[in-house]
Parts: sequence; structure tokens; C-alpha cells
Amino acid sequence: MAQSEFILLVDDGPEPPSLPLARWKVAVIDDDPAVHSGTRFALQDYQLNGRRLELLPAHSAREGRELLKAHPDIAVILLDVVMEHDSAGLELVEYIRTELKNEICRIILRTGQPGQAPERRVIVDYDINDYKAKTELTADKLFTAMTAALRSYEQLKRLTETRRGLEIIVEAASDVFETGSLNKFSEGVLTQLSSLIDADCAGMLVLREESDNSDFRVLAGSGTYRDFATIERRAAITRDLSQLIERAFSDRKHSFLDGRTLLYLRTASGREIVVLLDATKHLSDTDRALVEVFCSRLAIAFDNVSLYDQLQEANANLEQRVEIRTRELSTANERLELQWSRLRTAATFKSEVLGTVAHDLKNPLAVVLGRTEMLTEFLSMSPLPAEQAEQQISHIRKAVHRLIEMIDSLIGDAMKDADNIALRHDHFDLAKLVAETVEANRTLGERKEQTITLTAPDELMTWGDADRLREAIDNLLSNAVKYSPLKGEILVDVIGDQEGAVVSISDSGPGLSPEDEGRLFGRFQRLSAKPTGGESSTGLGLSIVKRIVDLHGGAILVDKGPLGGARFTLSLPHRRAHESESNP
Repeated sequence: MAQSEFILLVDDGPEPPSLPLARWKVAVIDDDPAVHSGTRFALQDYQLNGRRLELLPAHSAREGRELLKAHPDIAVILLDVVMEHDSAGLELVEYIRTELKNEICRIILRTGQPGQAPERRVIVDYDINDYKAKTELTADKLFTAMTAALRSYEQLKRLTETRRGLEIIVEAASDVFETGSLNKFSEGVLTQLSSLIDADCAGMLVLREESDNSDFRVLAGSGTYRDFATIERRAAITRDLSQLIERAFSDRKHSFLDGRTLLYLRTASGREIVVLLDATKHLSDTDRALVEVFCSRLAIAFDNVSLYDQLQEANANLEQRVEIRTRELSTANERLELQWSRLRTAATFKSEVLGTVAHDLKNPLAVVLGRTEMLTEFLSMSPLPAEQAEQQISHIRKAVHRLIEMIDSLIGDAMKDADNIALRHDHFDLAKLVAETVEANRTLGERKEQTITLTAPDELMTWGDADRLREAIDNLLSNAVKYSPLKGEILVDVIGDQEGAVVSISDSGPGLSPEDEGRLFGRFQRLSAKPTGGESSTGLGLSIVKRIVDLHGGAILVDKGPLGGARFTLSLPHRRAHESESNP
């Protein structure tokens, strides 16, 4: 006996709930109320295949349009020709077939004035399925016409569903290079099976791999099982359903039960598939034969689609590896380019430093050399001109101090450009640091009869590298002394709040020109203003200040101050985010 002849009877299995049969939807579109009441009376007990009618009324072509848009599943339309005007019904036919593109609903044209719409012309020119005069459409003829139309509609609907199932399967075959093609193919299988048995079914297709003999996964679902294919809903499968599916895997054969069908197939690659279908219709021998033939062809199709999925995954992995390797090579090239850029920058910086050192150190050295020659001449004199000698020694001392200042500036800038520079953060009193810096520069200001006024709180604790910030503030304060005129005034303000601290230094110098603003913090950039006491400048001070402030996560603002000159304002946070995490 062939395997397909066995029928498995499961006494203790769960019975699927009885699904109510949907009614046939029939639209009655006529402007005569008597036609509506007569149609309802004639068809009140009508049934076909256990399904009753649902009559949907419309009293004009306009109402008919709205009705058809709201109910695209209308099976039969009983349509009057003459309503708002002589051809209102015919125009509605054109609207249904052309604009709504509804080709399967059956249209029975009824007219009380046959002369208005000659039968032959209407049948040829319009896609209708029957043409009746109202006088000849008796209850029996209406019964016959309705039965023929509903059967025709059901056949067309079945063909449409079959075509849809085939289209989904073809689409899955053509989309094997897209993610989820196996699931899409499974959806097409369920749709095709529902069409083959000519019944609305709730279905589920599950797969068990050869390597996993205990667990299965849902590839597709329809009807009440539609959501079971998602990860979130797999847990919603009841214990009874799980046992039923496991029994199908164990028995390895088809089971045709009352209202439920279990189909089993095994692919050449060892995969096992079970299709569960719930339908109120009892499957005939023809239905079972069709299902078995269909399933016998599915095994090869599933293997083909699975192979395509594996190929897709392999291609994706290969592309990912190539992408990772390409990214690694690009990163290596970027590092090499960055190192080469740094080398070029270092070479350029070295040339700039050497040029600046040669230029800026030459003048003080010439002063030292000239003064020492004069001292040599004084030593040959008798008596020795002590006062003049002391003046020359004082000039030599000043020149040497200028050399030391320039060398310190160069060393400081070199340290700021080092890649391994690290700030030594700690708590310190910013107000005290600024006061000490002011006192250190007050002697330079007194030489030019300048007044330095400090406004600061008694204490302002903050977080940072005190030595580096002292260097930045000293640079700004010495610049203020350098560019302020004789008897000029300098203001230093220190304020703080919970967010951070602000140090502001204002001078009474000539201020900044538009050209100065564009190159203010560049290295080796001298400003248009000249020092008022003949002091020298390397053009490094402001670049050092900017680097120190940036390293502290702060900002520097330059504008016109209250004394008419430039005002430099440093904004410093009390603590940077990454420092607060690493330095509790």
C-alpha cells in the first residue's frame, strides 16, 4: 500500500476551532426601491456551498462607486442601466473594470428600458457577464443567474489566488540573492496550498535542520498563524500545536484529519518540513492527490532556495572580510600618510626655528660683542673709567637676559609640539597663581612707569597644570607690558563660578589690526604693533598660550578692552569630563 493511502487518526489531538463561513457579497445598485425589496425577498433563503448572501444596496451610480471602493471583495453586482442619466450604469461598468481594475466580480446588467441599452452593443462594448430585462428576471431566473455568476466568480477567484501563489514562488526564486527569500518562498507555498484545496486556510510551515533533531523554526504563517514566523511570537505556539508538529516529524507522513491537514516532506539535504493547514473543508481524494503531487516537487525547490541562501551568506561573509581588510589597509595608509605629514611639518618647523634663532639671537649677541670690545678699551685706560665700565656691563646683562627669554620661549614651544606631552593636573588656587604672576611682571611694568591693577577673589580653587597655566598667563601679561605705552595701565581680572574660571588681561596699547586677528595664534607671527620699550619678540608667545588653553579644554577670546587696547580672556573649566572620570 502506498504511503499516501494511510490516514493518521489522532484521538487526543486538539480540534481546531470552527471557522464561520464568509457570506457572498452581492451589490444591488438600482434607483428603484421596489427592485431592492424584490431582490431581498427573492434571495432571502439563497445558499451556495453553505454560504448565504450579504446584500449591499446602492441607489445611484455615485453611491455604487463608494460601495465598490469600500468592498473590493464583492462577488456579484446586480446593476441598473438608467439611473442619474441614461448611461449611468454603463459608465459604472467602465469605472469598475478600468479604474478599480476589478476583473473578477460578475456584473449582471438589469434594465427596465431595453431600448436605452441595446443588448448586442452592450455585450460587445462592455465587460459584463449577463444582460437581463427586469420584466424577465423572475425569482427562478434570478436564482439561476446568481448561481452561475457566483460559481464563475469563485472559479476566477481561485485562478487569481493560484496566480498569486505562483507569482510569490517565482518572486522568491528570482529574489534568492535577497535576505529572507526562503521565508518568502514559504509564504508562497502556503498561498498555493490554500488555492489548491479551494479553501481559506490558516497555515504554518516549519523547518527542522538535520543537525537539530529537537527544535524547529517557523518559516511562514498565514491566517491566525501569520505572526508566528516572527521571533517574538514563536513562544505563542501552544503546547498542543507543538506536540502535533513533533508527531508529524516523528511519523514522517501526511495526515489528513477533519478540518486539519499535516504535510511532511524531507529534502535531499536532510532538512525536514511540516506544513500545518487548518480549514473547515474536508479534503476530497482529488484535493489530497493535488497536495501530494505539489509537495513531492517542493523538496527540490526548498533545497535550491536554501543553497542560494547559503551562497548569499558566503558572499556576504566574503565581502565583509574584503571590507575589513580594505579598511585595515586604508588605516595603515592613513597612518603612514600622517607620519609623513608629521615629518614634513617637523622639517618645516626646524627650518623656521633655525631661521628665527639666527635672526633673533644675532642682535643681542652683537650687543654683547660690541660692549665687550669697549670694556677691553677701558681696561687699557688709566685711570679706569669705572662708571662707564659699569654701564657697559649693564648693557651686556640686559642683552643676556633677552637671550635667555628667547631661548626659554623656544624651549616652551618645542615642548608643546612634542607628541608625548602630558599635563600634570592637580587642585590649585588660580587667584594666588595670577597674583604671583602679576607681582613677577610688576618690576617690568615699573621700568616703563606702568600700573598693573589686579581684581581677584581671595581664593579660587580649580583643576589643571598650574605650571603650564602660569606660563600662559605670564606670556599674556608680559605682552601687555611690552605693548602698553609709558605710564600706561594694565587690568587683570579673575572671576569664577561652579562651571569654571575666567582670567581677563586688558592693556592700553594700540590694539589689534584686522591683519593681526587672522594670524594671532600662529607660530612665528609678529603683530603689527611694536613693543614700546624696544623689547624683542619671537612670535611664539601667543601660540604657546593657545596650546596650553586647548590642552585644558578651555577657550581664549580676544576683543577690544576697556582701556582701548586688546583684551585677552581665558575661559577654563574646573575639570574636563575625562579627567573627572580618571581622577576622582
